[in-house]
Amino acid sequence: MKKACILLLAVAIITLSAVEFIGNNFSVRTEYLRIHIRANSNDEADQEVKYAVKDEIVSFLTPLLSDCDTKEKAESVLKENLKNVESVASAVLKKNGKTYKASAKIKNEEFPTRKYENLTLESGYYDALIVNLGSGEGDNWWCVVYPPLCFVGTGKYEYRSKIKEIIDRFFYKGER
Repeated sequence: MKKACILLLAVAIITLSAVEFIGNNFSVRTEYLRIHIRANSNDEADQEVKYAVKDEIVSFLTPLLSDCDTKEKAESVLKENLKNVESVASAVLKKNGKTYKASAKIKNEEFPTRKYENLTLESGYYDALIVNLGSGEGDNWWCVVYPPLCFVGTGKYEYRSKIKEIIDRFFYKGER
């Protein structure tokens, strides 16, 4: 009897999780805030400087975004720092002998499907911090600002399962 109750509980939890996921699946893209750093061109030197700019922008924004627990807060921080992002990027460009400048804006744009490790962002419209280096017509580097996939202070991820937590609470009451 106890096994049947546990099995029933597990099935109910999985079913509720699936229903919640399916129900939220169509609004998922509104919860992401992307970043795209677009190189001036596909010339090798422009592509290399794009990565140098990326490193400096990530270093600059990481502490500013570390306490953001919503997309709205992250977007607000970015809006307040657009000129600073441009300054950071332009300084890297100048240091690397480039005569063009950087521009930054937050914009809702259409993006193709992209994969980031275990995350797939389906094609569609996303809000994004767009950093154009010069003309911005070259290949881009991209990541996700919120939730913070490339803006983490420790570089470590903690994976948690809500289902496992519930089952652990059920089976290990007071044992931990």
